[in-house]
This record gives sequence, structure tokens and C-alpha cells, in this order.
Amino acid sequence: MTRDYDQIGQELDRAITPGMSRSDRMRVFVDTLWPRLSPTGVSWLGFYSREPGADEMILEARRDKPACSPIGLHGACGQSCTTKTTLVVTDVANLGEGYVACDPRDLSELVIPLIDDSGECWGVYDADSFDKNSFDERDARETLAMLVRAGLTTANDAPSKVI
Repeated sequence: MTRDYDQIGQELDRAITPGMSRSDRMRVFVDTLWPRLSPTGVSWLGFYSREPGADEMILEARRDKPACSPIGLHGACGQSCTTKTTLVVTDVANLGEGYVACDPRDLSELVIPLIDDSGECWGVYDADSFDKNSFDERDARETLAMLVRAGLTTANDAPSKVI
């Protein structure tokens, strides 16, 4: 299924207002994307945050089921955060023993680092799917652009890696 990022972006632009807290922006982001992405094979989406110097990440806003929290930095989310690299994981089996499986049915994921004004990574956006190859570089590029528009990251040119 094709994901209509133009329409999602327009909805997001109407929902995000100046002065919203980061927490509110995350909530609005997942609430706006979920009804549009879940019919396209996305099984979960959400945010993890990391305090400076911490060796774990904490679950923040998410849809549509609980997830692991806290998580270590050894999985895809931790790797994305520590390297400031977007990860397009076509098959989670490619991640080996470092994979954090909150739902064993998930087969692919997209993880985007969230960079603050000082250039530090404060967290990640994570999307999962029960299907292999559910995400590609277009998904990464379009989602990153929406995260920038929502004021959740300043890095609109983060490097990406397909795994």
C-alpha cells in the first residue's frame, strides 16, 4: 500500500501548534500518523527518549499497544540514537542478537534519531511492521521531514542506513 505523506503532513501541520511541549508534539505526531499508517502494514509507532549520558531509553508517546521500556542501547533504537543514523531495517533478523523484540511478530522497522538544537540526540522515532521490507528510504525521508515540521528534530539531513 502507498503511504500518502502529503496528506499526513497537512494533517500534522493543522494539529501541531506553536508553544506545544515536546511531549504534546510526540502525542500529536503518533495520533496523527497512526490512523493513516496502520492500514499500510505499520504495527506500532512511537518515541523513545534518552537522558544525556544514560545507558537506556524510556518509552514515550506510542500507538497502538504497549512496548518495552526501558530499553538498552544495543538494539536498533539505541544504535540509531548513539550514531545519529536513520535505520531502515528490512528484516529484523539482520540485526542479530542485538535486536530488542518487544513484539516477536515484528519483522521490519524504521528508526529515526531526534536531534536537538545543540546537535545532541535526545531520542528516536520508531515504527514497526509485521511484514518484511515494509519500510524504505522514501519512508525514512518523508517521516524525517514530518518530524522536522513537527519540531521534534532539527536534523533534516541525518545519514541513513538500510539493513
